[in-house]
Amino acid sequence: MTKKKKPISKYQPWIDAQRHFHLSDEQVLMARELGLNPHKFGKLANVRDEPWKSPLPEYIEELYLKHMKKTTTGSVRTFAQMVRDEKQKKTKLVKTSEAPGAGAVCATETDPPETPSVNPAPSPGSDEVK
Repeated sequence: MTKKKKPISKYQPWIDAQRHFHLSDEQVLMARELGLNPHKFGKLANVRDEPWKSPLPEYIEELYLKHMKKTTTGSVRTFAQMVRDEKQKKTKLVKTSEAPGAGAVCATETDPPETPSVNPAPSPGSDEVK
């Protein structure tokens, strides 16, 4: 039997890039907001072979300042917090989608069908007076 692999999180490439290139949580968040690809950080962090390039953390901060016109992001969340928030959101969605169907009992199952009480129109020969 083969061992099942753990599903890869959508944040895994970012976590790997953060470890490999020694980036802070805020720098990773800046790079994500800029739309950078974590798989291509190796080209950008090639400071030893190409000394005219700035180090990757500084480069990300410069780009963020240039494009977003601010030096820091609003709130910094770690990947562990993001994953925890996603799990909570999923469980909320599952609970809200199950709650109406599971807890409520359909009225047609317990109550007999109601017959409408319609007053029949009087026949032409009846004794009713208008």
